[in-house]
Amino acid sequence: MNIALFGTSADPPTLGHQAILEWLCQHFDLCVVWVSNNPFKSHQADLGQRLHMMQVAIASLQTQYENLELHPEISNPHTLITLEQAKAIWPNAKFTLVVGVDLIAQLPSWYRADRLLQQISILVVPRAGYAIPRQEIDRLKARGVEITIAEFSVPMVSSSAYRNNGDRSSLTPSVAAYIDREHLYQWQETNKNIP
Repeated sequence: MNIALFGTSADPPTLGHQAILEWLCQHFDLCVVWVSNNPFKSHQADLGQRLHMMQVAIASLQTQYENLELHPEISNPHTLITLEQAKAIWPNAKFTLVVGVDLIAQLPSWYRADRLLQQISILVVPRAGYAIPRQEIDRLKARGVEITIAEFSVPMVSSSAYRNNGDRSSLTPSVAAYIDREHLYQWQETNKNIP
């Protein structure tokens, strides 16, 4: 069984996350998703809120893709620990870690990166506006890392565009409704005072 492991900080989940999940479901036997804190970022919504938003985001996809599963129990800021937990659930699977092109340069600094990269394949997801870091990819390959670039590009949307200015065009309607209901982001409170 080929399993895509897609961890995200998703603050909030966007149409870009949805596009990635759809593509993964079409190319892997199982797409396993979790939400975690990124040790390299600060977050506006807490982990529980981001998990709820991801549940909302994937609910509509699960009607079309039965091979999409949310597994919060494997969430850990250290991907190596997440991988070990995934191996305990699916002991005979081949795992591919899905990372955005913007994370390639960070991979060698991750917790016990050498051990992690020996045990897992990497799938790099291109993103509009970001160059493919060929030198970093070549360095990883020279270390024996199995790394592939996905043959699609994520739409030019970002979580930060919503967090910073409320750009709703980057969100699914269900996630936007959840955010409104829960009053999750600071710009909302600021905009309430504008007549």
